[in-house]
Amino acid sequence: MEIWVTRLKRLRIISMLLGLSNFAVIILGGFVLFIVIPGCDHNKIIMPVLAVSLAAILRIFVMIRSGIAQEAMAKVIQDSLSEPSIFESIIRLKRRIRYKAWLWWNRFAMIITLLQIMGGIYLVLNIAKYASHDGTSNECLIGMTSNGNQWKQKLFIVFIIMVCSIPLVQCFAGPDVLKWRSFYATKDDVWKAHYHEVFDHGIREALCCLGRVEYLGVSEEDEVCSVARLLGDLVAYRASGTGHLELIAGVALLHMNSGSTKSYEGVKMAPRELIQEAFDFFEYAEAAYTGPLLDFGRHNILFPCSWLYRQGILTPWTRNRRPILIGDNWWRGHAAAFLKYVDLPPETLRHGRVCQEKCEAAYFIVVLHHLRSVVVAVRGTETPEDLITDGLGRECLLSPEDLDGLINGKYIHPNVKQNVELSFPHYGHLGIVEAARDLYMQIEGNLEDQEAKSSGFLSSLLGAGCECDGYNIYVVGHSLGGAIATLLGLRLYGKYPKLRVYAYGPLPCVDSVIAEACSEFVTSIVHDNEFSTRLSVGSIIRLRAAALMALSEDSNTDTTLIFRLARRFLYISKCQRGIEVKNPPESHSPPAKVEDLHHEVYKGSNKLEDGYSFWKESDINSSSNDGDVDVNDDNFQNPFHKEARVENSLDNPVSQFLETVPGNKNRSAEDPPDVFLPGLVIHLLPEQSNTNVSLWKSWRFNEKPHKYNAYMAKREDFKDIVVSPNMFLDHLPWRCRYALQKILEAENAKELLDETQIV
Repeated sequence: MEIWVTRLKRLRIISMLLGLSNFAVIILGGFVLFIVIPGCDHNKIIMPVLAVSLAAILRIFVMIRSGIAQEAMAKVIQDSLSEPSIFESIIRLKRRIRYKAWLWWNRFAMIITLLQIMGGIYLVLNIAKYASHDGTSNECLIGMTSNGNQWKQKLFIVFIIMVCSIPLVQCFAGPDVLKWRSFYATKDDVWKAHYHEVFDHGIREALCCLGRVEYLGVSEEDEVCSVARLLGDLVAYRASGTGHLELIAGVALLHMNSGSTKSYEGVKMAPRELIQEAFDFFEYAEAAYTGPLLDFGRHNILFPCSWLYRQGILTPWTRNRRPILIGDNWWRGHAAAFLKYVDLPPETLRHGRVCQEKCEAAYFIVVLHHLRSVVVAVRGTETPEDLITDGLGRECLLSPEDLDGLINGKYIHPNVKQNVELSFPHYGHLGIVEAARDLYMQIEGNLEDQEAKSSGFLSSLLGAGCECDGYNIYVVGHSLGGAIATLLGLRLYGKYPKLRVYAYGPLPCVDSVIAEACSEFVTSIVHDNEFSTRLSVGSIIRLRAAALMALSEDSNTDTTLIFRLARRFLYISKCQRGIEVKNPPESHSPPAKVEDLHHEVYKGSNKLEDGYSFWKESDINSSSNDGDVDVNDDNFQNPFHKEARVENSLDNPVSQFLETVPGNKNRSAEDPPDVFLPGLVIHLLPEQSNTNVSLWKSWRFNEKPHKYNAYMAKREDFKDIVVSPNMFLDHLPWRCRYALQKILEAENAKELLDETQIV
C-alpha cells in the first residue's frame, strides 16, 4: 500500500488531471454513442466520437507506459552513481537504453496527441455540417437535443469542449508523467547525470539529422559525451529547485536592468597602424567561410545563388586551373570561393583543407608576393564538428610544445619568458588546444621529431633560401578560427619571429599569464557586445548567479518567484560555504550594482550532500515548481531591492544571501578556472547618437552605427557575458569589418582636415 501511495505522490498534478480528463472523455463518449445520438449516420457522427474515445484510451495507456519508463530511467540514473567506475561502459549503456525507451514512449504520446487534435477537428467539422441543416429532425443530433432533452445537449457540448481542449493542454504540459524531483530531490550529481543523457542523445540526433549518422550508434566515450557532460553540469541549478523558466526570467531582468556601455574615458586609443593592418587581413579570415553560411547571413533571400556563384559551379571549365585542397569537392568549389572573395589568382593559394573531423580546423595558406607575406587563414564555426570543438570548453593543460613560441622565442622579453616558465602548469580551452595541435601537424610537423622540424609546409616556404625567405607570416581567423590561430601562433613564433596573429571575435582560450605573454604578436579584436569573446564555462556560471541578482533592480517583480529563488539560492550558498543561516558574517557586504556582482559572484559546481534539505518534504511532493511562498501582494516591495535590504539586513533572508555569495577569492578546487582573450585586446565600440532607442529598433539586422572608436581594453573586462539584444548580431564577421572600415575612414578624414588646415 505504501508503495502505491509513494508512486501516487510522484505523479505531476497536471498529469493526474490529464489522465482523469481523458478518462472522462471515454465515459462521455460512451454516453454520447449509446444515449445522445442513437440512430445517427454511422459515418458522420458515430465514427468521429468513437475515434476520439479510442484515442483517449490509447493516451491513458501511453501515459502509464511512459510513467513506468520514466521511473525506470530515474532509478538507473540513481543507481549508476553508486556503481564502481570499472563498469562505466556498462552503466552508460544501461542509462542510454532506459533513456531511449522513455524517449520513444514520449514521442508516441506526442503522436497520440496529434491524433487527438485531428480527431477533435474532424468531430467539430461534422457537427458544424449537421448544424447547417434543418434542426427539426428527430433522428439525429439536432433533432434529439431540440425536443426537451437539454441535459443531452449540455452533455454533448461538454464532450466537444473536452475533446478540443485536452490535446492543447497536453502540448503545454510536456511529456513528463512523474516529477523528476521526487526521485532526484537535491542530489546535484544525479541531476547532472540526468541532463548528461538528455543532451547526449539530443546532440547525436541533431547530428544525425545533419547527415552525421555515425554519431548515433556510438556507445563509447567521445567528444559528444564530453560536450553533453559539460552542458549537464551547467544545468545543475535544477538541484536547487530553480526551473528553466525562472532562470530565463532572471536573464531577461538582467538585460532590462543592465546599465550603459562601459566608459572608456581616458583609455588609450588603438594605434592607427594596428587597425589598418587588422583591416587589411580581415578579408582572409572572412573568406575562410567557403560554405553557404557566409552567404546566408549576407544575402538572406538570394544566398543560394550567391553561394553557387562563389563556388564556381557556373564556370566548370575553370576547374583545372583551381588549386587542389584537402577535402574539396569535385569542381574544387571551396578553393574557388576563397579566391573569388579575396580576388586573388589561383597560384597564390598554396595549401589548405576544408573537410574536417572533430577538433580539426579548416584552413587556407596564401602567398602574397606583393606584400612579402604568407597568410594562414583559419575558418571559424561553420559545421557541426566545429560546434563540438566549441563545446569542449573544459580546461586542458598546455604542454611546453604548445608554448614553444613563448619559451624558445628569440624576441620574447626575458622577463616574459621567465614568468611563463615559472608559472607552469598553464591551461587552455580543450577543444581549441586539440584543434591547434592538429593544425600544427598539418602545416609544420611534430616538434618532437627533429627530422620533421624542417619538413613542414611552412618551412618549405619560409625556410632559408626558400621561395618566401624573409617574408612576414600572418595567422588570422574569426571566432573559433581566431582562437585556434592564437594557439597555433604560440607554437610557430619560436621559429618565425616575423609572425603576427589577428583574432577577430575569438573565444577566451588561455590563462591570464599566457594571454599577457603573447601580447607582442597576438591581437584580439572585439566588436561591441559580441558574445563569443565572453563565452566560457566560468562566465556562464556567473551569468547564472547574476540572473538572480538582477531581481534586485526591479521592485515589482513577481512575489512568489522572488521568494522562491531567494530561499533556494540562499540555502545553496550556505551549504557550499558551510555558514549557518542564522549568523551571517558581518565582514561581507552585498554588491551595490548588478555590474559589481559580475566580478564578485562565482557560483561553483560543488557537490551537495545527499542528506541536505533545501525545503520541506511537503514542498518536494507538491508540484514540479515546488517551494511557493504565500505572500500578501498588498504594498509589496521586492526583498531583493536595495532599500529593503538596508531596512533589515540581519533578518532578511535575501540580505543573508547577498552577504554569502562566493567571490573569486573563495573559489574551491572544483571551480573551473577562468580563460581570457589572448594578446592585445582592441574593443570596437559604436558612438550612440541616440541613447533612447526602442528595443525593436535595436534588433534590426541592418541598423549600423556610422561612427566607431577603437580602444585598448583590458582583457578582464570581457570575463562576463553582456546580455543585450545585439550580443549575437555583433558577432557577424562583416559587422567587425564595417567597424574597422569606419574607424579608418574617420582617421583618414581627420588627417586630410589637418593637412588642409596646415596648408
